[in-house]
Amino acid sequence: MPDLKISEMLEMQRELFEPHKDSWHPIEPEYGRNFVLYMVEEIGECIAIIKKKGDRAIAENPAVREAFCEEMCDVLMYFSDALLRYGISAEELSEVYLRKHAKNMGRNFEGEYRRKFKEEK
Repeated sequence: MPDLKISEMLEMQRELFEPHKDSWHPIEPEYGRNFVLYMVEEIGECIAIIKKKGDRAIAENPAVREAFCEEMCDVLMYFSDALLRYGISAEELSEVYLRKHAKNMGRNFEGEYRRKFKEEK
């Protein structure tokens, strides 16, 4: 079963861009925001499936699951497109992801939330 690496996803988006380079936004930083916005739009489509079909259907109904998975792929594709336009490499993203994970492992999310919103228990 395939397990794509970030570098492979970026390369696939470069490959997809090539035949469309005359009509798609160039791989330049000033177009990065467009791809972040497209990604958010695709997240909205994921949300629509959740709202209309429900969580259980995504887990158990093959057709709903396929549709949800396809929308999540669109999110990842636009995410990759944004990375490309901002010149963020797979290595750079991986390094930051690992640091962020390590930081999160030591966090007290519930305590931070309570302090942020001054909730008391």
